Amino acid sequence: MADKPICQYVSPEGKKCSEIDMGSGYCFWHDNKFDKGGLELSQKLERYAKRGGLLQGLELKRANLEGLNLVNFENHHGYDLSYSNFYRANLKGAHLFNNTIKHASLMKADLREASLHCCNLESTNLLGIKLENTRIDNMELGEQLLQEQQAFEARRNRAKEDAEDLFLQSEEIYRLLRKGAENQGLFEMVGRFTYKELRMRHAQYPRFSKRHLISSFVDLLCGYGEKPENVIRFSLGMIITCAFCYFLFGVSFQDQIMQLDLGNSVSENVMALLNSFYFSVVTFTTLGYGDITPVGISRLIAAVEAFTGSFSLALFVVVFVKQMTR
Repeated sequence: MADKPICQYVSPEGKKCSEIDMGSGYCFWHDNKFDKGGLELSQKLERYAKRGGLLQGLELKRANLEGLNLVNFENHHGYDLSYSNFYRANLKGAHLFNNTIKHASLMKADLREASLHCCNLESTNLLGIKLENTRIDNMELGEQLLQEQQAFEARRNRAKEDAEDLFLQSEEIYRLLRKGAENQGLFEMVGRFTYKELRMRHAQYPRFSKRHLISSFVDLLCGYGEKPENVIRFSLGMIITCAFCYFLFGVSFQDQIMQLDLGNSVSENVMALLNSFYFSVVTFTTLGYGDITPVGISRLIAAVEAFTGSFSLALFVVVFVKQMTR
């Protein structure tokens, strides 16, 4: 008796399927031409996983997997569902704890009330997923979404329209993730996804346009209200820059002008620089002791620094309190 033909599927990682060929060259699980729409496959897939079937590259478009329990307690890394296609699949209430679903498609999948806790979803298509009451804590997405990677690649290839569409998709995905995190009370994730959402919107603006420049400035200043450390870096940069300006253009101390003078000794120039830094700090913080006063163009610099300082300090309080009260 001749051996039955084996499924021809080989994953990008070189793993081979050992299931029986259905006649198309592939088994039931890896045949992308077999319509699984509406088929209730939860229990069947659970049994397939438990007997050690290859879970990479599954073709389960529109399949009904409601209540699927695919948790592998015997393996620290869980099940590997990479390269699988769950387009529009019903995964409502599915338990997918600690599974790897990289380079896959969850596009428009129904994941309401499901558990993606500790799942690895790097380079997976998440466009249009439903995440109401979905557990997404400790979920790994990598540095960039799939569409985000493709968008930057399209931009490098000067495919402007493709890049804008992919950035728009990335923005939508981050918005869905942000709302899902808000629903779960995962406020650290909310901040991260909010920032990424606004960065994707920024990427859609025409370069050097008014909106692009304003968005860049707000990001630099405070990370769209999500990064108080940006306010600190901006403030330090402003203080240092203004201090060197005072050192170059001069300030008055006890009726003497302190500034860079190549005719003075090194110690005198260092003292003038240190006093310039001191004056820059008290000006930025609007303390204004009055022991050192600006002269000439330094007056304009001091006025700009004082205004910027009062604004930056207030901004830091707002951003910091926002982070702490989430």
